[in-house]
Amino acid sequence: MNRKKKELPNGSLRVTMLGSGTSSGVPTIGCECLTCLSDDAKDRRLRPSVMLETDGKRIIIDTSSDFRQQCIDNGIANIDAVLYTHHHFDHIAGFDDLRAFNFTAKKAVPVYLTEETHTHLNRIFEYAFDQTKRKESSAPQVKVSIIDKTVFSASGIICTPIPLRHGSMDVTGYRIKDFAYCTDCNEITEEGFELLKGVRFLILDGLRFRPHPTHLTIDQAVQVAEKIGAEHTWLTHIAHDVKHAEGSQYLPKQVSLGFDGLTIEIDRHGEMISI
Repeated sequence: MNRKKKELPNGSLRVTMLGSGTSSGVPTIGCECLTCLSDDAKDRRLRPSVMLETDGKRIIIDTSSDFRQQCIDNGIANIDAVLYTHHHFDHIAGFDDLRAFNFTAKKAVPVYLTEETHTHLNRIFEYAFDQTKRKESSAPQVKVSIIDKTVFSASGIICTPIPLRHGSMDVTGYRIKDFAYCTDCNEITEEGFELLKGVRFLILDGLRFRPHPTHLTIDQAVQVAEKIGAEHTWLTHIAHDVKHAEGSQYLPKQVSLGFDGLTIEIDRHGEMISI
C-alpha cells in the first residue's frame, strides 16, 4: 500500500510512526491473547521506528526489524539520513535494507550514531564495514558520522541528541524543531529534561502498565510527559499486554497511545496542522 502524501509547506514537519510495537511485535508469535487476536488495526504493531519529513528532507530514526515492510507500506522510495538510538536488534535489524536506497540514489546513505552503537553495528553487520569482505552489490553503503551530546546537522536538519537510560544502557533520543522522539528508556536524565524544555510534541516510550526494569510503564510515561509539558505525547514501543481501545481509556487527554501509520504535521510556527 503506497501512501502518497501531500507536499509540506516550507518549515513544516511531518512525523510518521512507522512502527509502534515492542521488540517482538504485535501480534506476537504463538500468542492468543486478546490483543494478538484483535481485529483492530491499531493493535497490529510493527517494531519501533519513525520517519521525519521537513525542508525537503526525509530522515528515518532506527531501521527496525520490519523496515522493509514499513518502507513499502508508506511509499518510502528515498531517504536522506538515518539516526540510530541504540544497538538493540529491533532498532537496527533493517540495516541491510538500506541497500535499496543505494540503488535508487546511487550513493551511500548518511547514518548518525554514537561510538558505542557503531561498534555493535560494525560487529553485527561486519560484511558491510570490512572492506576485505564487502561486495558492492550485496552490502549497504553508508557514510558514518559519529555523534556525541553535541547538536549536529543531518543532511541539513538540526538534531539535538537527548541522553536517555535504558536500564544500564545509554540510549539517544532526538529533538528536531518542536518535536522529540524518546524510545527505549526507563529514565530521562536531568540533562535530558533540560534539552526537552519547550518541546511541544513528543513520542515517548510506554511499554505496558506492569513494571519493567528497562522501559517506562504507561503510568510512568504519563508522569514524564507531564514533567516535560509537551502539548501532546504519543506512546510507543507498546507490548501486546495493551489493547489500543482499552488502554486509551486510562490516559489523560494530552497523552495517547501511538499506532502504526500515525501522522503528525506541525507548521513552521510549531502549531499542529493535522493528525
